[in-house]
Amino acid sequence: MIAAADFNPLHIKSREALRRLRDFHKVVASHSARHFPTLVMNDGAVAYRDLSLRSPSVTFDFLIRSWELFSEIKSLEAAAGHPGARMVLACGFRMRGRRAGMDASAGQLRSILARLQEGRINTEQAVREAASVRPTFDIIPQLQANFAFTKAYVAESSGKAGGIGGANFYVDLAIFDQPGLGWITLGEPINWSHPRLGLSADFAPVLGVNWRDRAPVAPEGVRDGLQIAEQLTGDPNVLHALRQAKKI
Repeated sequence: MIAAADFNPLHIKSREALRRLRDFHKVVASHSARHFPTLVMNDGAVAYRDLSLRSPSVTFDFLIRSWELFSEIKSLEAAAGHPGARMVLACGFRMRGRRAGMDASAGQLRSILARLQEGRINTEQAVREAASVRPTFDIIPQLQANFAFTKAYVAESSGKAGGIGGANFYVDLAIFDQPGLGWITLGEPINWSHPRLGLSADFAPVLGVNWRDRAPVAPEGVRDGLQIAEQLTGDPNVLHALRQAKKI
């Protein structure tokens, strides 16, 4: 759509594309929450969450939130005559990390607070200085070396050639411990792989979800984080490896 305007946002033909982009951002923002954080860049969005090693309710909650986001975007796109969006929900491991020591703006804020406490600046000046602080480096630790994100991104990018085509919602079947669940309707499984990167997964398109009468505490057929880790690695002792990784 924006290509018709030569990627010039000032061109009259770009108006619809920019309006579509803003509408997409608004929908993603409305679904974002503490337990469903998102990162948006242009016409793409990433939602992420660490799963519980004990309870499948977190897995279930993330799946439902993802489905609701996808469904609203699909409805919005259809109403405007647009083709829709594709969503891929994938499972994987991620590196533990934090942003401490990487963001220089944190030091600026500490300096402001210290000078305020010492009485070297007043409240008005502290607020004025804090408002002018602009980060020069940004990072979301949860998305660094996040191999669920890697898998989802590569699978989505493979498109129709990889079996992940159209404006559909594809889910990693590793999150389920049994087929034929009554509360979710899935299409035919897709044995997806990217040989060069050594990535593979079984996905299926989600055709419908009937979750409102289901108790989220113990959803039928959904794995918790530990069970998913065991499924991904084939290692029944993966919990020991995860505990050791925390010490690194």
